[in-house]
Amino acid sequence: MIIYDLKCEKNHRFEGWFDDRAAFEAQKSGKFISCPVCGSTDIEIIPSTVAVLGKDSRNDAGDRREVYPLKAAQLLQEYLNTNFDDVGDRFAEVALKIHKGEEEKRNIKGTTTKEEEETLRETGVQFFKVTVPKLDS
Repeated sequence: MIIYDLKCEKNHRFEGWFDDRAAFEAQKSGKFISCPVCGSTDIEIIPSTVAVLGKDSRNDAGDRREVYPLKAAQLLQEYLNTNFDDVGDRFAEVALKIHKGEEEKRNIKGTTTKEEEETLRETGVQFFKVTVPKLDS
């Protein structure tokens, strides 16, 4: 499984999971990949800030490179802070407004209650939860 960082023609960034590069190319040419923000099918692969190294990835000395979990968590947190608008405990409210077209589409992050999550699901708002540990500066 390969995870590619992707972007659409409007520079919305997202990721896609594929069996291999050929699977990505086949899905792209068939217009099966679309931007989750605007629906565009004009998609391209962009350089990733985080790379998980496969079994054949080695440094110049031939040793396996290590992926440090703390560094990966720091990079994830940095990405979320840079690319998502923090709406705090207003996540459900803002997500519903975006879904209804009352606010501009954008990446948001924040917190919800279980009841708010259920309302979002019932309304058809697509979202996913990411637990990000609090890291000291």
